[in-house]
Amino acid sequence: MPVTLSIKNAPDDVVNRLKDRARRHHRSLQGELLSIIEEAVNGAPTLSAGEVLAEVRRLGLKTPADSSAIIRADRDARPRR
Repeated sequence: MPVTLSIKNAPDDVVNRLKDRARRHHRSLQGELLSIIEEAVNGAPTLSAGEVLAEVRRLGLKTPADSSAIIRADRDARPRR
């Protein structure tokens, strides 16, 4: 049987961030809160790989473009025998 939960005195900035998150996920605030609770109790990942990549790009973070460059730099940094 479903149970009604309530949160009292939520700070405005938290509510605004939750509303933004709900909007990004195309959910109502109620739906977003339920999703967050389900993820917390089920241990489901919060973001998909695509969402993580989108967030990285939005923040302008740099990611290694090519693993061979990393391997080459590591190899070149080792002392030669």
